[in-house]
Amino acid sequence: MIKVVRGNPTPEELAAALAVVRVRAAAAAAREPGGAARSAWADPVRTVPRPVPAPGPGVWRRSYWPA
Repeated sequence: MIKVVRGNPTPEELAAALAVVRVRAAAAAAREPGGAARSAWADPVRTVPRPVPAPGPGVWRRSYWPA
């Protein structure tokens, strides 16, 4: 439960504060042993050889990051 003890925050400010709390909680859970969260950069599927994208607009977006 989150309780506002001082001030009068707007709904947007409360949503932003809740988002920060949820992100911090998720990060803490990922650091715990046995956590299943993994960065997409650490995903083993990235080491599988893939064909090189054909030249063209936007290829730089597809060249390294898994889509």
